[in-house]
Amino acid sequence: MTAFLFKRIDNAPLIVFRVLFGLLIFLESVGAIFTGWIKRTLIQPEFTFNFIGFDWLQPLPGNWMYVYYAVMGVFGLFVMIGFKYRWSMAAFTLMWTATYLMQKASYNNHYYLLILICLLMLVLPANRYLSVDAKQNENIRDISMPGWCSVIIILQVGIVYTFASVAKLYPDWLNYTVVENLMLGRKNYPVVGGFLQQHWVHVFITWAGILFDGLVVPLLLWKPTRKIAFLASVVFHLFNSFVFQIGIFPYMSLGFTLFFFEPRTVRNIFLKRKPLYTAGEVKVPGYKNLILWVGAVYFLIQLALPLRHWFIPGDVLWTEEAHRMSWRMMLRSKGGYIHFKVVDKQNGKAELVYPKDRLSPKQRRIVATKPDVIWQFAQRLKKEYAAEGKDVAVYAIGKVSVNRRPSHTFIDPETDLAAEKWDPYRHSTWILPEPERKTQLSSPDEEKGNSQENKP
Repeated sequence: MTAFLFKRIDNAPLIVFRVLFGLLIFLESVGAIFTGWIKRTLIQPEFTFNFIGFDWLQPLPGNWMYVYYAVMGVFGLFVMIGFKYRWSMAAFTLMWTATYLMQKASYNNHYYLLILICLLMLVLPANRYLSVDAKQNENIRDISMPGWCSVIIILQVGIVYTFASVAKLYPDWLNYTVVENLMLGRKNYPVVGGFLQQHWVHVFITWAGILFDGLVVPLLLWKPTRKIAFLASVVFHLFNSFVFQIGIFPYMSLGFTLFFFEPRTVRNIFLKRKPLYTAGEVKVPGYKNLILWVGAVYFLIQLALPLRHWFIPGDVLWTEEAHRMSWRMMLRSKGGYIHFKVVDKQNGKAELVYPKDRLSPKQRRIVATKPDVIWQFAQRLKKEYAAEGKDVAVYAIGKVSVNRRPSHTFIDPETDLAAEKWDPYRHSTWILPEPERKTQLSSPDEEKGNSQENKP
């Protein structure tokens, strides 16, 4: 194992990936500015729903979040050209993680993946060639790297794909309901909208999703199937980019394939002027044990997080508990409506609070379906009324539909959420059990009725 992990190999895959990665995080940063994402998500809302425990992380006032993202873009360019690489990578990682934690209305598993890749890139010697750092300091210039540099990227990618594949093995995915719902939202796409509504397309996407996620890593690792797996990756990720419009992440995923090819191949295609390293020396550093222990702990955490929902009662598709950071991507559609009843404990007077009067459209969607956000909004109402000298109880009243099935009451309407504590490691008993699933789907009229905007 030591010889495998610490054998020196040509570093062309890492160098090329660094250039691509820096470009992509630059585009992600400036794209958030020019597409209006920052305005919709961080500026226009009255407040944001932070990850619980990070309430102190708030968007900068006024238009300063535009500056914040512009600075992140600059750090992305610095990563791309390898200028002050460690500092630039650390700064981007810190700033990106902060924006991830300060809002949940635009949560995406890929945002979390970007944090992890940033952390890995932070420890990798990605600036040893084709970088400003290496040009300014010949002492760091190198054409090789230890084998573990490729291994950790491959392991991380393997974990993501494997859990994504396994998560799809449930009835609503296997009977094509999930894909049908996903494609229904794309029916107005020009040219391909009608094509995406075909049943055979849903069948193909359903099984292609399971098989691709489950097999792409081993097929990329095996040389006889590597080119076929790469071509499948190109088709898969370009399809996702076009249909789901998920930013840089399909292209970052294609970038991961660099680590599966022979370094010689990557060097011959992208870095023809770079000397090819072939010595294959085994250099074991004095801090070998530190690398092994840190790596072991990191990947044990990566394995544990997607499994933690099995130790919490209830179906994660319904309760949402332990859903995040577990690679459960595009597994269900969920909609609902909700309002809150605020009762003054002193005089018993009640009033209703409707999210549509306080929240942005994206926030309204998550406050109706995410129990942690429901709890956070109840806590916010409690504080607001306390500032007026009132001690109140807060009750949530609403229903949720999963995969266009009939709506059911989600939160116990008799529980005072203002008095509840949040425990991320245990089931919240005020989340009502999911009723037995039936095959009937909601009609379009019922779906319209489930929309939050159509409730009083």
